[in-house]
Amino acid sequence: MFNKNSIKMNYFTTILLIFLLIYFFILVSTYFFQRNLLYHPSENNYFGDKLNVPITEVKITTQDNIELLAWYHNKDAYNYKTILFFHGNAGSLENRIHKINHFKDMNVNFLIIAWRGFSGNKGKPTEEGLYDDARSAITWLKKQGIKENNIIIYGESLGTGVATEVAQKKNFAGIILESPFTSMVEAGKDKYPFLPVRLLLKDKYESDKKIKNINSPILIMHGKVDNIVPFHMGKKMYELANEPKYSYFSEYDDHMMEYNKTLLKALKNFISSLN
Repeated sequence: MFNKNSIKMNYFTTILLIFLLIYFFILVSTYFFQRNLLYHPSENNYFGDKLNVPITEVKITTQDNIELLAWYHNKDAYNYKTILFFHGNAGSLENRIHKINHFKDMNVNFLIIAWRGFSGNKGKPTEEGLYDDARSAITWLKKQGIKENNIIIYGESLGTGVATEVAQKKNFAGIILESPFTSMVEAGKDKYPFLPVRLLLKDKYESDKKIKNINSPILIMHGKVDNIVPFHMGKKMYELANEPKYSYFSEYDDHMMEYNKTLLKALKNFISSLN
């Protein structure tokens, strides 16, 4: 006769082995396909926005010879600051029209670049690749005669990780971080607490370790009901930032912050303070 305890043990051993195999499969899949989870170039966040500010389409060549599509608005490059806008992990330049349309009401020029792999650009996005894209855009602006201390770096979501990297130990006019995360490791732990995120993650974007190296004035904006990047991360980044620092923390904004009168006032006040 079969021993009941032995049958139970075999049953639980089988269940455990199945569970471990499934978990191992999840680990392997996450490791090899993680960048598909992080970068979403084909996703549309907004629809129907029409560009009402004049722009020039330009091509910016990176150090590894990838041409990036960018939009440049030159209102008065010699008398006004220039915003260099780094967008988030999803969508095209068109998805930011609702934001850059408001720049026409400010005394600023702007350059918004599309990352490699986005907006029809060649290449595949990676942490180091995006850093290269950002630095190439800065170089392009300098070639137009725009000095570093007249450039405002503006990072949106994932773009805050890039902005924080390139702003270290530089003399930019100012830094704007919209919906920033402390690090992709911490963001990953928040979403996938059952995974060894630090061991698996290729693109870590450890902004919390870099923000102390930024000496430019900084504005941090974050919605308190952000369900993608928790508000406590933006608050932590503000706490870690050097003075002079400013915040715009909205009670009701989600991850995609609303460009309403109060946010625009915070932006305009910050930009005016840099002159």
